[in-house]
Parts: sequence; C-alpha cells; structure tokens
Amino acid sequence: MRRIGILGDIGSGKSFIANSFGYPVFNADQEVGKIYKKNKKVFFKLKKILPKYIYSFPINKYEITNAILSNKNNLEKIIKVVHFEVRKKMKLFLRKNKNKKFVILDIPLLLENKLNKKNDILIFIDANKKKTLEKLKKRKNFNLKLFYKFKKIQLPIAYKKQKTDFIIKNNFSKKGIKKDINKILDKIL
Repeated sequence: MRRIGILGDIGSGKSFIANSFGYPVFNADQEVGKIYKKNKKVFFKLKKILPKYIYSFPINKYEITNAILSNKNNLEKIIKVVHFEVRKKMKLFLRKNKNKKFVILDIPLLLENKLNKKNDILIFIDANKKKTLEKLKKRKNFNLKLFYKFKKIQLPIAYKKQKTDFIIKNNFSKKGIKKDINKILDKIL
C-alpha cells in the first residue's frame, strides 16, 4: 500500500480531489465531525477542560467555534483531545486498507502534525485564492475569524509546495482535475 497525502490551502478542493482518485480516502475533517457527534469520551474531556464553552452532546460546532474565538489557547486544548482520536481512526483505516494499491490521506494538517512518512507521495492542490475565498464564504457555517485562526496554525503554502511531489492546479473543473490525476497515476503506478 502506498500513501498519497493531499495538501493545500483551506477550501482549495482537497476533499473533492482526494475522492476523485478512486482509492480509499481517509478524510480527517469527516472523522472530526463523527467524533463530535458520537464520541462521549471526547465530549467529557472537552467539557472538563472547557466547561464555559462545551455543554451539550452531541458536541455543537457553534460551541467549538465560540471556544476557539474566545481564547487563543482553547484551539490547542481542543486539538490535543481531538487529534489523538483522529490518529486512532487513521491507524484503523490504514490497517483496514493495507492490501489496497493506494490510500488517500485527506488531512488538512498532515505535515503540521507530522503524520506523513518519508515515502508518501505528496500532492499539493493549488487554487486561486480569490475563487477559494468566494467558495468558502458560500459555505453554511463559514466564519472568517475562525478561518484566519486555522490559517495561523498551518505551514506556509510555499513550504508545502516545496515538499510535494506533484501539484494539481485546481481550476474547479472536473475534467481538468481528472486529467491531472490520471497523469499522476501513470507516473506512480
């Protein structure tokens, strides 16, 4: 099994492109959503360290957002608890798919959290910043302040690009993306 890590800025289309490869995808954002909805152990840990903000189960994303925006240290506290669980889910996913030719890792903080391995194939999704922000603003629960908080914990785009094996220019056209994916698969198969 070879691991393909998808990197890119927030809203660059990482998840769409990850799912376009046709191989099993580990989507960290989806896993976080499941943890907030189903994991009572995480709820109790968060409630204990952030009692002013976390009080309902399933965990309400509004409560998480409020905690992050109220105090800069709260994001780190949340990350410590939630990322531990996400790592466990990722290990399970990798074990379950160990006989697949490829697995796709759609993890926004892949490099930041040192989840990549030396022989991973890294692909950077390069998208127009203006178009990306327009698309993000159309999302139901988009919060610009939260967006900038998350941007601060990410490595610089230039650094990520430098670390990658391939770059897909996302012009938000399915046809162009599929062509780029096929070129990459031809090179790595």
